[in-house]
Amino acid sequence: MTNILVTGSSRGIGQAIADQLTERGCNVMGHATRALDSRTIAADFADPPAPQMLWEEALDRLDGRIDVLVNNAGLFEAIPLGASDIEWLDRWEDTMRINLTSAAQLSRFAVRHWQDRGSGGRIVHIASRAGHRGDSPGHWHYAAAKGGMLAMHKTIARAYANENILSYAITPGFTDTAMAGDYLESRGGAGLLADIPLGRVAEPEEIADIAVFCALDAPPSMTGATIDANGASYVR
Repeated sequence: MTNILVTGSSRGIGQAIADQLTERGCNVMGHATRALDSRTIAADFADPPAPQMLWEEALDRLDGRIDVLVNNAGLFEAIPLGASDIEWLDRWEDTMRINLTSAAQLSRFAVRHWQDRGSGGRIVHIASRAGHRGDSPGHWHYAAAKGGMLAMHKTIARAYANENILSYAITPGFTDTAMAGDYLESRGGAGLLADIPLGRVAEPEEIADIAVFCALDAPPSMTGATIDANGASYVR
């Protein structure tokens, strides 16, 4: 049975990923800021030691073996350019820590775990279209964090492929989650859909389909790949 840690699994894309992996017969350990059940570990990524505590507890609950890490947890909160210096910097640092630094810490723990075991493993990073094309003026921090996640993903793929440590990234556009819904509403609601040729935002289950493929089925030769899922609103 494949043991998998999914961060940010209490709702939206993360919940859909955890549900689909469980349906595939995987042993899934989830994560949220507050634990909801026995299959979810509480860890607040705004606290620097939290990713290590999560990793160690997940490893203990999964009998000392994690085969796949899904970096999905994220923070998406705007900060106006005209905010006070301290408010702007605080939001920047919180977003970086939750969206990028925690993923880097967990990825490092995963790579070292697989090196120690000599087993290989997979990381799936849920990044964003914003990592390619940028985001709104109130979301410099979010775009920068997701761009950093993509650079980290490519580095991991290139550095450890010869050890069968594989890395995949997904870059969703707008997805029908509470986080994206708040943003859509703040940016004019349905009018923003004019930028999406498909005419609608993605469903969490669509992103989960891709994540599950990367976690379980994608060929090793795909390591380093970034898969877009944005309704053709950004094509490369």
